[in-house]
Amino acid sequence: MDVRRKALVVEDDPDLRAMVRRYLEAMNMEVTEVAEGRAAILHVAVNRPDIVCLDLMLPEMSGYEVCEFMRTEVRLAGVPILIMSARALPQDRAFAEQVGASSYLVKPFKRQGFNAAVEKLLSGEGVEERA
Repeated sequence: MDVRRKALVVEDDPDLRAMVRRYLEAMNMEVTEVAEGRAAILHVAVNRPDIVCLDLMLPEMSGYEVCEFMRTEVRLAGVPILIMSARALPQDRAFAEQVGASSYLVKPFKRQGFNAAVEKLLSGEGVEERA
């Protein structure tokens, strides 16, 4: 029996969240979606995903804070976190890496770049992707 990998998509834009869901489902992943940071933390407290696709600009709690939380939890420390953000400045990427992001995609991104980043992270490789 093939066990599907689990992905958590944390994105407040419903259209982008649905698009990322479709991309991940096409990669045979089981996908959970949440629209804000607190919901992401509640989800990962109970469920350990295989990858988290995380927006930085979220209501109430930023993606940076979600990333920091996950990196302080021992059982979540190894979960790859793919940042998906419209923030394209070098300091945004640097701060995301500082708080524990595994990879960073600047929106808008293409499906091919997204898929490549997810595949590299799930294979255990870090990636510097600028899709």
